[in-house]
Amino acid sequence: MPEESTTPWPLVDKLNLVARHLKATFVGKDDIIDLLCLCLVGRENLFLLGPPGTAKSALVRALAQRLQGRTFEYLLTRFTEPNELFGPFDIRRLREGELVTNTEGMLPEANLIFLDELLNANSAILNSLLMVLNERVFRRGRETRPLPALLMVGASNHLPEDEALHALFDRFLVRVHCDYVAPDALAQVLDAGWSLERRTADDAPSITAEDVLTLQAAVPTVDVLAVRPQYVELISQLRLAGIPVSDRRAVKLQRLLAASALLCQRTAVIPSDMWVLRYIWDSDEQREVIGGIVDAVVRADEAPGQHPRAAGQDAPDADAILREVQLLTTQWDEPATSPAERTAIKDQLRYLHGRSQWLPSDTQRQYVQEPLDALWHKVLQA
Repeated sequence: MPEESTTPWPLVDKLNLVARHLKATFVGKDDIIDLLCLCLVGRENLFLLGPPGTAKSALVRALAQRLQGRTFEYLLTRFTEPNELFGPFDIRRLREGELVTNTEGMLPEANLIFLDELLNANSAILNSLLMVLNERVFRRGRETRPLPALLMVGASNHLPEDEALHALFDRFLVRVHCDYVAPDALAQVLDAGWSLERRTADDAPSITAEDVLTLQAAVPTVDVLAVRPQYVELISQLRLAGIPVSDRRAVKLQRLLAASALLCQRTAVIPSDMWVLRYIWDSDEQREVIGGIVDAVVRADEAPGQHPRAAGQDAPDADAILREVQLLTTQWDEPATSPAERTAIKDQLRYLHGRSQWLPSDTQRQYVQEPLDALWHKVLQA
């Protein structure tokens, strides 16, 4: 690491101030905010999965406001064309026989990129997006240029079903659920939302794109070798459990381990930094399996200076699952519920069913199984 006078710790403090500001604004989204900051420092892509109205877009916009750089946001549809993302061809240059893209204000010039409804991507833009996400390069015909993107975020209310979209989804190393807040936190959400209407951004903490670049440049200086044996063992355990962690993903995840250490103002990775592997799932069914394997490693670490996220996921709560099932049942029974909302309810019901299987006792599982089965019966009869 550099000498004390050139350490990135003041910049880490700046980013942590931004994170605290966002957490005060968005109730119940602490894990997502921490992961956004982690991926920003680690220069990896993040995927947000959640139903409409869960503040996915608002969270990314709020971070963009705190990041003093250029932002590009777009809602993808099945008919989105390359020009809408990358810009049109420059007419003046075209008259001279050159195919040059006018990228002013478009994706190739942005520091933070947010693609909402990412999985609506069509074949016309898919190859270009894969290049952008994987290599941070914009290529169009003979035109090739590196991108200044610091962070790319994609969002959707469903997981990919098409094989081509799986390739796009795979370019997002970190995946996180963005759900509705718990009923007992709703009052806090309302208070925070009302305060947001009145708040001015003048005195809010911020960080520049140049600051983030400095943090990203510091990531490779973090020592990851100390945990190499534990990391290799963890990857092996995940693979044995049926979790497909490719060599490419295993290599890239090391940057996030180092970013976790950096955000804790450490110069070396410790075993608890492997908490980030909780968020590499491909499906809801994998989340509990991965969480159990990763938590066993993380909780065995007693080293000081651990990342706040290393404390672990909450164990399944029978009462919380029951409340969510009751809420979903009420929504399902409402005649005005749209087909898209019913699809989201089905997805959430599958997730709750998986959570219920990890309850610690048969009594608790039976407690939630009856209302779960009753709602499933309604869904299947529809």
